[in-house]
Amino acid sequence: MLKLKRYLKPYLAFLLCGILFLFGQAMLELELPNYMSNIVNIGIQQGGITQIAPEAISFDGMQLAQTFMSESDRAAVAEAYDVVADPLPLRDKFPAFEPGDYALREGADTDAADMAFARSSYAFLQMIEQAAEAGGVSMGDSETQTMDLENAGQLLAMLSQLPEGALDEAIAAAQSADDTVLEQTAYVFTKSYYVQLGADTDAIQTNYILFTGLEMLGFTVLLTVCSVSAGFCLARLGAGVARDLRRDVFTRVTSFTNNEMDKFSTASLITRTTNDVTQVQMFLSMGLRMMCFAPIMGVGSLVMSLRRNLSMAWILLMALIVMLGFIFLLFVIALPRFKKMQSLIDKLNLVSRENLSGMMVIRAFATQEFEEKRFDKANRNLTNNTLFVNRAMVTMAPVMTLVMNGVMLLIVWVGAKYIEASTMQVGDMMAFMQYAMHVIMSFLFISMMFIMVPRASVSADRINEVLETKSTVLDPEQPVDLPKPAKGVVEFRNVSFRYEGASENVLENVSFTAKPGETTAFIGSTGSGKTTLVNLVPRFYDATEGSVLLDGVDVRRLRQKDLRAAIGYVPQKGMLFSGTIASNLRYGDENADEATMNAACDVAQATEFIEHLVNGLDAGISQGGTNVSGGQRQRLSIARALVKKAPVYIFDDTFSALDFKTDAKLRKALKGYTEHSTVLVVAQRVSSIMHAEQIVVLDEGRVAGIGTHEELLKTCETYREIAQSQLSKEELA
Repeated sequence: MLKLKRYLKPYLAFLLCGILFLFGQAMLELELPNYMSNIVNIGIQQGGITQIAPEAISFDGMQLAQTFMSESDRAAVAEAYDVVADPLPLRDKFPAFEPGDYALREGADTDAADMAFARSSYAFLQMIEQAAEAGGVSMGDSETQTMDLENAGQLLAMLSQLPEGALDEAIAAAQSADDTVLEQTAYVFTKSYYVQLGADTDAIQTNYILFTGLEMLGFTVLLTVCSVSAGFCLARLGAGVARDLRRDVFTRVTSFTNNEMDKFSTASLITRTTNDVTQVQMFLSMGLRMMCFAPIMGVGSLVMSLRRNLSMAWILLMALIVMLGFIFLLFVIALPRFKKMQSLIDKLNLVSRENLSGMMVIRAFATQEFEEKRFDKANRNLTNNTLFVNRAMVTMAPVMTLVMNGVMLLIVWVGAKYIEASTMQVGDMMAFMQYAMHVIMSFLFISMMFIMVPRASVSADRINEVLETKSTVLDPEQPVDLPKPAKGVVEFRNVSFRYEGASENVLENVSFTAKPGETTAFIGSTGSGKTTLVNLVPRFYDATEGSVLLDGVDVRRLRQKDLRAAIGYVPQKGMLFSGTIASNLRYGDENADEATMNAACDVAQATEFIEHLVNGLDAGISQGGTNVSGGQRQRLSIARALVKKAPVYIFDDTFSALDFKTDAKLRKALKGYTEHSTVLVVAQRVSSIMHAEQIVVLDEGRVAGIGTHEELLKTCETYREIAQSQLSKEELA
């Protein structure tokens, strides 16, 4: 993946914004369990009271509370509270507030006062239990979770009946009690102090739950905004990088020579441009999101859960060991199959492409059954590999469900004991459960990255392999311009050529000159190097030795665009593009008018069949020109080259699909159309080239003879054998 990091630079802002939004989403999501815990703990269990030290307390309540305080706690409370002479400002909230009651001083140290009241409440409970056992007095209401302070006087009267030192023991016990236990009991007393002053405790509880819920809703909205924004940014990142990769791969492939095309199959290049790029896009759009989000959530949830209750950390540790062990085993089994996926897709595409493009041959040889078996084999290999991976991955869901449900049961079971011992609150247990689920899911997402990343990495390497493949035919650093107007003189000087990796030359020491106004033909047995020779002119290959010159300039010193602009080329196989006849002809000259196209069609002997079409030049052409015959396709290919009006024309075995009559008419018309151009013709039929001004005979890559038809019959044994095999004695005479 790092090999393609340069493609991230234009979208760095989207990447950074996406990561920032993901961080914000994670932070907000980590806060939601806290809000849920507060609603349960504070809103429901504590009645919405957030502070142990009451904002206001009656004179009797203060006296009662201080009875169960140590000297230091009494001092802390005395510093935090003032006796109020004017009760009116407080009666809106506390209707029963009277002069002489106490109010919390503004700016007071509430932490010390909180713990003082908490310890007092705990000591009070200890005394209540003893008093209740002694006199059967009940001081509480389990349904409203308040203390009935109206019985406080009766309780105080009974204190004298308890054993001497009982109060001191209760105060000492409160001093040594756990803070969590103290706090859980204290809020009940704080609520009772408020009830004594006539406060609407139901409204306090409702308001707390309502406002906390609204804050939670606001966080959820922000979380959604961050999630959508992160998805948008990373989607733009993935789509933009994918677009640039497809563009650059396509551009690079179009610059490949036949040497580079031989390294990659067409099916593989299509897979790399589509499926492989899609894998990279999915990683950037989805995988990168999980890669950034999951660690933040995992680590954050782990920290938050341990802050809630460190004693239950062993549950998370056990769950992670089980889960990571299973995931590791799964990776060992499935990862090699993931890496194999792309090559199997390549193979399936290759077989499919060959079947579709070779359909006529398959039907002609009645090999449909063989091709079906061949396709079925490739399809089964891919299917079996995919099914194996999917079966392996599908086991993850039930195992993860089992682990998560097991963890939840353990948390409830262990947490219930802590709640019973008053060392943990219900809301804290619920928050711990949520954080535990976040931890497990985050590590699950991280593990998924070990599957997605290798596949995306393989795809990135395959794409980069195409992008890093340099064309062996490059423009020179200091190009030379062709003389204008170009004459079209083509000269080969001691040219030798061998294919990359081959041990022997295909062409050996070839020299000749092709002049404007003349036709230079190339003939020889199959494999003698005719097509390879003419492909050196437009630099589809570069000569290994020697030089190919156009108007006296070595073609390697010319820009490829300038060189090919001077050449009208017709390949062996007539290739048309989807569109219309006119759009195909304008490949030769995009500005060609209808008169030029008609003239080219006349020379190519294509006018007759075009006129029979309903839309003429605007008639549709299917992909590859499959809706016209081979001869018609060939004639349109010739017309396309003629529209260019180039100084050099190359016809690579172009007339093989034409009947003799059409061939003769075309060559006659072509002679007048190209009277100022150099014409290079590769042919198999002697009748097509016997009137050429110069014929080059090739035999196993070497020039066996150069001359006219009559001269070669006398001087070249190879040519004479070819001619005698095709022509009668009368035609040779």
